[in-house]
Amino acid sequence: MTDRPYVIDEMISAKSIAARIEALSQEIHDEFDGTDKLVVVGLLRGSFVFIADLVRELDLPIEVDFLEASSYGDGMESSREVRILKDLRGAIEGRDVLVVEDIVDTGHTLHHVTNLLKSREPARLKTIALLDKPTRREVDMKADWTGFEIPDEFVVGYGIDFAQRNRNLPFIGKVRFI
Repeated sequence: MTDRPYVIDEMISAKSIAARIEALSQEIHDEFDGTDKLVVVGLLRGSFVFIADLVRELDLPIEVDFLEASSYGDGMESSREVRILKDLRGAIEGRDVLVVEDIVDTGHTLHHVTNLLKSREPARLKTIALLDKPTRREVDMKADWTGFEIPDEFVVGYGIDFAQRNRNLPFIGKVRFI
């Protein structure tokens, strides 16, 4: 699949992403103001850039943990089978939790992860996704906060990859095969 030549057209600029994260961080602060500690759970690997920028904007006591779930592998289509590859290190029972996702596509991954984490009885569980593709949804799942709604395009950059490539782009770009 990655042997086909492709180009990446910028879809969302780094400046737009930064401005949106600043606005979202205020909404999250308002929701969790007064918390003893917010456990921010990044879904690896695609959310690592987003979570880094987001937590720097949050004026709250936070703890960061990671969970790795996969339904893609190296392909462009979801397998719809969600596997947990790395679980949280800490307990979340009775704690405020924010799950940070890179993109909600079919909804299977976020649905599976939120159900798993709800079973661990957090005080509050909220979700945020940088990107949302509602036209691809197969499971009734929507993040509590969304950075950008995008059309059904395969995107890369800002932590999101295509076969482990292009994560380091500072913007979100659309993959176009040539």
